Amino acid sequence: MNFQKGKLMKTAVTQLLECEYPVLLSGMTGVSTPELAGAVSNAGGLGLLATADLTLEQTRQAVRRTRRITDRPFGANVPLLIPGAEEKMAVLVEEKVPVVNYTLGSGEQVADVVHRYGGKVVATVTTAKHALSAEKHGADALIVTGHEAAAHGGAVASMVLIPGIVDRVNIPVIAAGGIADGRGLAAALVLGAEGVAMGTRFMNTRESPVHDTMKQLCNQKAVEDTVYSDRIDGLPCRALDSSGARKMMADRLYLFKALANSRFAARAYGFPWIAAMAGILLSGYRRSKQLARMANAFRAVKLAIDDGDQKRGVFLMGQVTGLIDETLTVGQVMEKILIEAASARARLAAGMGQE
Repeated sequence: MNFQKGKLMKTAVTQLLECEYPVLLSGMTGVSTPELAGAVSNAGGLGLLATADLTLEQTRQAVRRTRRITDRPFGANVPLLIPGAEEKMAVLVEEKVPVVNYTLGSGEQVADVVHRYGGKVVATVTTAKHALSAEKHGADALIVTGHEAAAHGGAVASMVLIPGIVDRVNIPVIAAGGIADGRGLAAALVLGAEGVAMGTRFMNTRESPVHDTMKQLCNQKAVEDTVYSDRIDGLPCRALDSSGARKMMADRLYLFKALANSRFAARAYGFPWIAAMAGILLSGYRRSKQLARMANAFRAVKLAIDDGDQKRGVFLMGQVTGLIDETLTVGQVMEKILIEAASARARLAAGMGQE
């Protein structure tokens, strides 16, 4: 395999998704904008546009803006757990987005409609059970997310999770979680993956919309400087260790706060606030707790992304923050990854007596 800049890297992922390099931008809510997704695609990877915090019309306009920024393939992400996910998926189908990525739900109804117009479906999973289900339901590839990742990584670290799922499925695996450079790309390929998806590394680029305070913190923090808890947004979730994250994890009044914070989420989803509030209160105790935490997290994450607020905000960040020490352009990141991957390959070959 050739890792040199300017030459194609051929893996099952590059062939399937028609990109030059098997490097994807993770679909990070509030971060993976048309500008960032377009920059990754223009650099030879595949940008995934995030749509979770967009209304239906905003989703449509974001897809069209991404197309104006890049003439290369790109994708869009929809978390199936959020309100209005089915309608949002319909927008992506109407716009014939080349790659549709779904997370946090069953994609049983997704593959058929996307395949009809020639699109590809990539499911994000954290367990072998969900990987097999996604394959059964027609996914063309999987993003397999390990414990190290920002936001919703699985319970198992990537070093074990990736080969464990590679051995059980017959579709390409894209490794995510714990990957920020060319060493991670090379390691993922050795583990049997056909590509990688990166969130935190691309978050900390000049094209990223994230507040400079958070990018600077990413450059300063160590691998130990994150927390992992289901008390942030109701699902096991990794974030920067900050006073805001600690307060949210310890909060016992989150149900009451959610009634106010649901206003912000309802506005983003394009729903009447009273409908969002009623949805929380009438969904049953267990489900209402999860929805309440999601409403609170929605507001807190936005404060961190937009304002760099660590006291009230919560910033979703992976353990690879400890491997990052500079804010580069997307193009510089991609070039550096290719150089590092070539060096890692050479070390592996030398260690095996091939050079």
